[in-house]
Amino acid sequence: MNTDALQTSQGADRFRDFIGPVGFLTSIFFINFLSRIILAPFLPTIEKDLGISHAAAGSLFLFISSGYFVTLLASGFFSARLRHRRTIVLSAACLGAAHLFSAFSQNLWQLRIGLVCMGMAAGLYLPSGLATVTALVNPRHWGKAMAIHELAPNIGFVAAPLVAEVMLGWVSWRHSLLILGGLTLLAALAFLRFGKGGDFAGKAPSFGAFKILCGLPSFWIMMVLFMLGISSTMGIYTMLPLYLVAEQGMARSHANEIVGLSRVLCFGMAFFAGWANDRIGTKRTLMVVLILSGSTTILLGVLHGFWLTSMIFVQPLIAVCFFPPAFAVLSTIGPAGMSNVAVSLTIPAAFLMGGGVMPLLIGMMGDRGSFAAGMIMVGGMVLVGALLAACLDAKR
Repeated sequence: MNTDALQTSQGADRFRDFIGPVGFLTSIFFINFLSRIILAPFLPTIEKDLGISHAAAGSLFLFISSGYFVTLLASGFFSARLRHRRTIVLSAACLGAAHLFSAFSQNLWQLRIGLVCMGMAAGLYLPSGLATVTALVNPRHWGKAMAIHELAPNIGFVAAPLVAEVMLGWVSWRHSLLILGGLTLLAALAFLRFGKGGDFAGKAPSFGAFKILCGLPSFWIMMVLFMLGISSTMGIYTMLPLYLVAEQGMARSHANEIVGLSRVLCFGMAFFAGWANDRIGTKRTLMVVLILSGSTTILLGVLHGFWLTSMIFVQPLIAVCFFPPAFAVLSTIGPAGMSNVAVSLTIPAAFLMGGGVMPLLIGMMGDRGSFAAGMIMVGGMVLVGALLAACLDAKR
């Protein structure tokens, strides 16, 4: 039995005793997530500095997502050899180094190489981080622990534009990456010295389980739906500041403030989605969310002025409601005990397409003179996803 599980079994029942260790992991996850989205508010500045097109700017997220895809799939091999604790340290250390490399890049291809490395380093964290959190805390407190851990991406969405704007008021985007890289390296050293948990090995992926899932139609439907769900959240988020500046004529600072503040109200929407899921079922909830999310994403490309600003606040409120029912459906696909395998296959591919390919396509539409057309394209695809959801063989 690993030491973390032993500690749990010996009666460490008070959750407040683990708020510090879980909070430490949450801070590392926050830096990890922030690193993957911080370029979004920097894009208008990076475009001018490097003299690149909108498509080239959007492609930067494809390079991050490609690296993330590779190591998220392979993370089990690392944790099986290094143990989760060392994998977390390795992830943070390599992420800091990738920031430094990207900051000193002299051209677009050097920056792309740095971003691939950044994505690869970030992809190592999540499986080991989740395993460490659940091993640290008594099972009856897992819900609270995971809720704290999942604050990281939610806070990251709010903080990224605001942090970027504060930094750009003092230093360049390159120096901002240097600062973030330095903080990440310090986090790696701090966790190595003071962090708790994760002193046990992970399990390498089972390819036999992959074959079983790949033969199920519902698995492929959910993979497509997750791609669309991430497209309507992260995909739109990463290109929204550039769209507002380049096509809607907003000042960069104003655009970043709006995009950051628009995510504040999203914190409580997961609870509303969970309530809807329990009342009307996962399948119906998914269909309703996809219809509303697709419609509001289309409106981002249609509206202007005050109404566009209003829709920037409304669209993410609906889009984030996709994930609770989607994960509920995904957990029921395949034989019992295979939900973690379904997640490990679905999420990397969904991030690659939704968080990488979609920003590139939106940027390509921007080069053709219409970011709005890119928003409408994504919204239309999400609407079609509602028809796919109707074909699901869901338990509820």
